[in-house]
Amino acid sequence: MSQLTYLEAIRQGIWEEMERDPAVFCLGEDIGIYGGAFKVTDGFIDRFGPERVIDTPIAESAIVGAAFGASLIGMRPVAEFQFMDFIGCAFNQIVNMVAKAHYRWGAPAPLVIRGPSGGKVHGGPFHSQNPEMWFVHTPGLKVVCPASAYDAKGLIKAAIRDNNPVIFFEHKYLYRRIKEEVPEEDYIVPLGKARIAREGRDLSIITYAAMVYTAQEAAETLSKEGIDVEIVDLRTVLPLDREAIAATVRKTSKVIILHEHSRTGGLAGEIAAIINEEAFDDLDGPIVRIAAKDSPVPFSPPQEEYFLPQVSNVLREARRLKSY
Repeated sequence: MSQLTYLEAIRQGIWEEMERDPAVFCLGEDIGIYGGAFKVTDGFIDRFGPERVIDTPIAESAIVGAAFGASLIGMRPVAEFQFMDFIGCAFNQIVNMVAKAHYRWGAPAPLVIRGPSGGKVHGGPFHSQNPEMWFVHTPGLKVVCPASAYDAKGLIKAAIRDNNPVIFFEHKYLYRRIKEEVPEEDYIVPLGKARIAREGRDLSIITYAAMVYTAQEAAETLSKEGIDVEIVDLRTVLPLDREAIAATVRKTSKVIILHEHSRTGGLAGEIAAIINEEAFDDLDGPIVRIAAKDSPVPFSPPQEEYFLPQVSNVLREARRLKSY
């Protein structure tokens, strides 16, 4: 075991897959000589050379088009965007070409599109978004949002090995703030499987990515008040682990759904529908949603703090739900 940051875990995962499989290569903006905007691919070009670590123009649609074409002839490209906010520039390629290849003519498209997303870094409306819901609605894709260093490494390796296109959102706030023990031997974390980040009996918080830590901080405070919180980290948001969602509701009978992206059209609505369909009779209170405001992400630090879900929001709603 070794102590790795969230960023280093992703870096090692990609490196190990490139060592393991010569079909894996990286392409993206400034990933070669510069080593990537956040240095995830630092040193890759020295080890693997410019034919497997390819600097591209700042043209997300072209990056995805090149990666898609390569995937169709047996390569396994890992495409990096400097900020996932700009994945919208490649929207047509992803949803109308990449996602539909297998459905239309049975072609596997084993490519990964990865990069930083999320707020709490005062990056403003173009460098702080959580665009995962743009793609959760698109059949044919898998969408991954890891919270821990262990999961980040295991999930990126699983994504690269998967024969389906995977969009891999890395929360930039976690890059160098999270550090934990990660096995040195080869392992993967299966796509589509949630984990119990904290066992509890009184109420459940279903969440993912950076909000796992918001939930954990709230849970520590609530435990001192005699409220025992279970935290479910979804890890993969497409496909959702419906069994894990239903199981935690059956266990605690009260549930908060917490996510960083905006409330309207957010994942909480879909999860609430799953609970309604599969565990309605187990509920002892209303399903509670805690999410960001329906607004662009503010640049101003105090405004961004108001915009994002905070520990105080979780504490307030958990106390209200417990006493319901």
